Amino acid sequence: MAQTVLVVDDEPEIVRVVRAYLEAAGFRVVIASDGEEALYVARHEKPDLVVLDVLMPRMDGLEFTRRIRRERDVPIIMLTARAEETDRIVGLELGADDYVTKPFSPREVVARVRAVLRRAQAPPEPTPVLRTGPLALDRDTHAVTVSGQPVDLTTMEFGILEVLMSTPGRVFARGELLEAVQGIVFEAYERTVDVHVKNLRRKLEPDPAHPRYILTVRGAGYRVNAELEDA
Repeated sequence: MAQTVLVVDDEPEIVRVVRAYLEAAGFRVVIASDGEEALYVARHEKPDLVVLDVLMPRMDGLEFTRRIRRERDVPIIMLTARAEETDRIVGLELGADDYVTKPFSPREVVARVRAVLRRAQAPPEPTPVLRTGPLALDRDTHAVTVSGQPVDLTTMEFGILEVLMSTPGRVFARGELLEAVQGIVFEAYERTVDVHVKNLRRKLEPDPAHPRYILTVRGAGYRVNAELEDA
């Protein structure tokens, strides 16, 4: 059965083009023109992924993301026409899995839809729990704890932490993290790793402003502190 993608945008031409390319790629596509309609469609059609414009009438993409996240953990790719990063950062902090900036190539949208779906639906590998100091990551259950306390992470956050914890102390470049987690790299999007790492620190670190667990290596990337002591 074909996977279903919900495309939400108030510009009919964008919906038409994205829908055509996704259907040509083998996806079933349902559409909506604003956030309110998208909520209705999402609740009835149960899409496997949502491609969502940020700026829309009645209910924008950010509010839609807030509401749908209370009901389902469906992967979301945001579309934004703004040059500044504000919408993208807010969207990622709300739990969006990826974003594409307008104007965009429809082929890129299809590629990113496939990559996000692979990441979201791939079965966890039957490998042991990863532990570094107070951090524990269970690949079988996709559970993360800090000093025994559970922490809720998005799919992207879990993937980045898993890669970093797989080799404590090793420095991973942003491109390496994207390729390992998404299976695809667009250089322009490497900085989104910074947003996800910021979210991870906010959720994991005792003092996110002075991180001890996930360290920045200036000009190189990120690493997990291999010298952490168990809490």
